[in-house]
Amino acid sequence: MVAAVDEAAEKVVAQLREECATPATRLDGVATAMEEEMRAGLHEEGSSKIKMIISYVDNLPNGSEEGLFYALDLGGTNFRVLRVQLAGKDKRVVKHESREVSIPPHLMSGSAAELFGFIASALAKFVADEGHNKVLDGKQRELGFTFSFPVRQSSIASGTLIKWTKAFAVDDAVGEDVVAELQTAMEKQGVDMRVSALINDTVGTLAAGSYNDEDVVIGVILGTGSNAAYVEKANAIPKLEGELPKSGNMVINTEWGNFSSSCLPITEYDQALDKESLNPREQIFEKLISGMYLGDIVRRVLLKIASQSSIFGPIKHTRLKTRLILRTPDISAMHHDETPDLRIVAETLAETLKIKDTSLETRKMVVEICDIVTSRSARLAAAGIVGIIRKIGRGTPGDKRKTVIAIDGGLFEHYAKFRQCLESTLVELLGEEASEFVAVKLTKDGSGLGAALIAAAHSQYLN
Repeated sequence: MVAAVDEAAEKVVAQLREECATPATRLDGVATAMEEEMRAGLHEEGSSKIKMIISYVDNLPNGSEEGLFYALDLGGTNFRVLRVQLAGKDKRVVKHESREVSIPPHLMSGSAAELFGFIASALAKFVADEGHNKVLDGKQRELGFTFSFPVRQSSIASGTLIKWTKAFAVDDAVGEDVVAELQTAMEKQGVDMRVSALINDTVGTLAAGSYNDEDVVIGVILGTGSNAAYVEKANAIPKLEGELPKSGNMVINTEWGNFSSSCLPITEYDQALDKESLNPREQIFEKLISGMYLGDIVRRVLLKIASQSSIFGPIKHTRLKTRLILRTPDISAMHHDETPDLRIVAETLAETLKIKDTSLETRKMVVEICDIVTSRSARLAAAGIVGIIRKIGRGTPGDKRKTVIAIDGGLFEHYAKFRQCLESTLVELLGEEASEFVAVKLTKDGSGLGAALIAAAHSQYLN
């Protein structure tokens, strides 16, 4: 049995606790800074750390939509095609079919014509399975396209690819309109379909939430990555050119992952993680709150303890130096361990990090580290949400409008202590009275269903 927790280890944890502290005053500062960055980003391009991208979605679905709509969700090595049939005000998705297709690796670094040709051929096969359908009644099919890569949009159904991320390197598509590429490929396949909206997954989450609940005004992703979108008044967006939309509203994709501020509680572990990441000095907020990074922050703390203390045994016998080996599901499992001897913590340390024979005290310390890192994450996410709530003039005492935040992502869905901490922090920051009218709601599949619903809300056949 390795020694119980020693002074050196306790000192590391005490320092972590202090540096990750998020008292309400600090979170209030984060919310204020978020709101200021949002205002700056709406004012003019390039004047803020957060891009505040105009989505050109000016109508969110409200449940009255009818008809047959398609969606294409392209964001990684697989893509999905979906077909939904909507039946109007009783708010029902009557039919919902989808198919997932994996992209052959050679197409991920080939030409745009090959990649979009492959996608269009899969769409053509999916359309062929539609069977006899009275719903279309001679109308052209319409599709919502979720494209989870950086694009510059100039209308709801066009967007120029800025750069590929993840494993894609289709160079001749950069600088091109991805909607036009898809449209051309579909025509070559003989598919009569109009792309009626190009969106990202966060805007889709907002739409999927809004379809089921008209009080949803903010959509947030808390998963591997993090982002938020919300409904802004069109006349509050100085950089919006041309005439204002009839609805008076405009959905803004904040890209809040790139937010940073001196208010943020940043530790040596965060600085090291950022320095070694693929995008140093970018996405600072995301690196503090999203599922991709929480496990690695915990690993870095454990590595420091191992370098100053013997409680984990010799470092060279462990995997503590392996980046990203400890994942957020591992931390969640340890954090939720209710066995009397913290057996799940012992198993996770042994299997994932090769740290064996830990004492119960050591395991309790590991749970505390998970708690410190996750609580900071959830509380910062809540502060970001409060920044958006304030920006749209809601969540004040006496405001009796319901404000609902639609949230998707595994971190929020599967990590119960994260979710509970986020919810209680919203109450703490907004106050008892105002928070009675604010709610968060798990909203799944914004990137699929949400895209089809936006296509419906922006159909060419609406009056």
